Amino acid sequence: MRWRQRVIQERKVSKWEKFRAKILSGQSDGNIEFDDLVAYLRRCGFDHRTKGSHNLFTKKGIDALINLQADGSKAKRYQVRQIRDILVNYQLEETKEANDE
Repeated sequence: MRWRQRVIQERKVSKWEKFRAKILSGQSDGNIEFDDLVAYLRRCGFDHRTKGSHNLFTKKGIDALINLQADGSKAKRYQVRQIRDILVNYQLEETKEANDE
């Protein structure tokens, strides 16, 4: 019976919450999947457009332009750091609509 109560009380952490924690920790900047980073930025409400190999992200109220390019299947370290700084400075999280998916 105790085990069952513990399972009910524990909150399931979503893939995107884990992903956000991974970005914010700064421990895995070179091990972030590019496609996951693109999907996460879209979930945070960024508009996405592509020009050649450049993936450009903008969001109303954010002065910075995010320009991502894949390094194989991974995101480039300095770009992950740039995104971490934006997430922290603008206190960004996923939009409510994205969380409901």
